[in-house]
Amino acid sequence: MKTDTPQPGRLVKAPESFLDASGVRQVFAEGKAGRRDFIRNAFAAAGVAAATPFAMGASGASPVGDGDSNILELPAHSKGLGQPVVTNGYGKPSKYESNVQRRQSPGLTQTTQASVSFAPMQSLFGIVTPSGLHFERHHQGWWDIDPSKHRLMINGSDDTIVKSPQVFTMDELMRLPAVSRFHFIECGANTGMEWGNVAVPTCQYTHGMISCSEFTGVPLRTLFEKCGVDYKRGRFVLGEGADGSSMTRTVPMELVESGEVFVAYGQNGEMLRPENGYPLRLVVPGVQGVSWIKYLRRIEVGDKPYGTKDESVHYVDLMPSGQSRQYTSIQECKSVVTTPSGGQVLLDKGFYSISGLAWSGRGKIKRVDVSVDGGRNWRTARLESPVLSKCMTRFSLDWVWDGKPALVQSRAMDETGYVQPSYRQLRAVRSTRSIYHNNAIQTWLVQESGEVKNVQLSS
Repeated sequence: MKTDTPQPGRLVKAPESFLDASGVRQVFAEGKAGRRDFIRNAFAAAGVAAATPFAMGASGASPVGDGDSNILELPAHSKGLGQPVVTNGYGKPSKYESNVQRRQSPGLTQTTQASVSFAPMQSLFGIVTPSGLHFERHHQGWWDIDPSKHRLMINGSDDTIVKSPQVFTMDELMRLPAVSRFHFIECGANTGMEWGNVAVPTCQYTHGMISCSEFTGVPLRTLFEKCGVDYKRGRFVLGEGADGSSMTRTVPMELVESGEVFVAYGQNGEMLRPENGYPLRLVVPGVQGVSWIKYLRRIEVGDKPYGTKDESVHYVDLMPSGQSRQYTSIQECKSVVTTPSGGQVLLDKGFYSISGLAWSGRGKIKRVDVSVDGGRNWRTARLESPVLSKCMTRFSLDWVWDGKPALVQSRAMDETGYVQPSYRQLRAVRSTRSIYHNNAIQTWLVQESGEVKNVQLSS
């Protein structure tokens, strides 16, 4: 029977495990020697290995006559007893999904305690990042802290700003009225390696320092009211963590007054994971992740910014003039296509669903446009529900690939009217030597072979 409906295409996943521990060590050595080819060659070899079974026509099925044995022959799991209930007291992913992992950066940091792991964005659905795949950024390693001994102290920079300084136990915090909200958290350095030129091959490494979760906890405003905070004098808040780096960050009081900022003990329906700040962390929606203090132990209220080391030396924006811009914490509107994306392979011409994620630190996503010709023409994508403030939004667009090269991009707009910039627009005001707050439009090149590569356009 003839039909005008394009046949759905097949796609090979990106080989995210293209470097093992010894390979990462070699990246460090090659980088010190001024060579950059090793990571490209390793990725290319992994991509060939991943695609080989499909290129040879192996589909996991042995033909029976003209049919598919997976249909015609009853499988073992349809003829016998399965594993008993509660084989695993805490559920685990399928063994067939073992490649979907967060992965450490090859070459970004050289100590495992002060390092980053990237979430596999191209392998996820919807908007929620599973807790076990949530990206990590540590400055002194992670800890599994005894919640019965953990304390949160709230005090003022002097005795008049906070009338009744208090110390809260976890039990006391968890008895207070709680809120649950979905928000994204993004490291300020996400996509930072791409400022000058293409540096890494896949979406996991270009954009994977972001995750989205449902967080549960107590609004900071509730705690401040119990402590008698003077909002007229206390215009800034200092959060301090209990890990070895004593991470400290300034948060403007207007964010607390809005009711958005809260201290969280829950994530995705369970307690925080140790890597994500167990038993308590600060949640500051829309603001770069370094301000979401993990292992939160103290909050101080003051009358001016604190200028701590991680907001005066680090997490500042290097400008073309050579000066650094401070306190630029808001994560501006941004998006990325996750399918098709770098490292993946399109095996057939035909129908594909372009899919991706958009987010803004200033509110809701209003619109996402998608281009398959490098920005010459744009089509408006579907926004999948829910569309929430300062939260990831999933978008999708139908596309029929004709087998010719394509340049796939997404461009997001938020409810304030801010439009995600191109690299040319962003570099016009930020140059190429920065690290933080790269929210430029990402381009994926789909080659005639179906291989997808990370590229940047000159215009």
